[in-house]
Amino acid sequence: MAKTFKGRPLLPGALEGEALVSKQPFNTTASYLENLFGGNTETAPCTDVSNKELYKKDLKGAIICTPQTVGSTFGAAAIMGVNDLGVGFKAMLFSSHIDSIAAAGIIIDDAWNERRVITIDLLGDEFLEAVKTGDPIKISEDGTVEVG
Repeated sequence: MAKTFKGRPLLPGALEGEALVSKQPFNTTASYLENLFGGNTETAPCTDVSNKELYKKDLKGAIICTPQTVGSTFGAAAIMGVNDLGVGFKAMLFSSHIDSIAAAGIIIDDAWNERRVITIDLLGDEFLEAVKTGDPIKISEDGTVEVG
């Protein structure tokens, strides 16, 4: 049975796909090292060895479900860089408030480069408890996220 959650749509859009879940904050730079510094544009294997949930999973075109992102301020540039390479994620779903690192990269890339990463925050802790990697996700323009 599907569960429905309502968040705040920061960059709205409609999308269906599969969830990739990180219960710990997602480190954008550490997760995309092979792409950013190795030039890989075919796949985007997560290179963050400290993220046991996502390590080696393909992030290309993913719907990332996480509490927040973490890392250096380069994380914002990393988001723009992987989108430029064509291996970025399609959506970021945050259980809590979006953090400044993710907001900077996602919003600037949308405004400057017209590359929309659907972004919803404030989905709540229940969202992150309910969603599992591989679950079908349906995102609506109004910030509604259906899991299952």
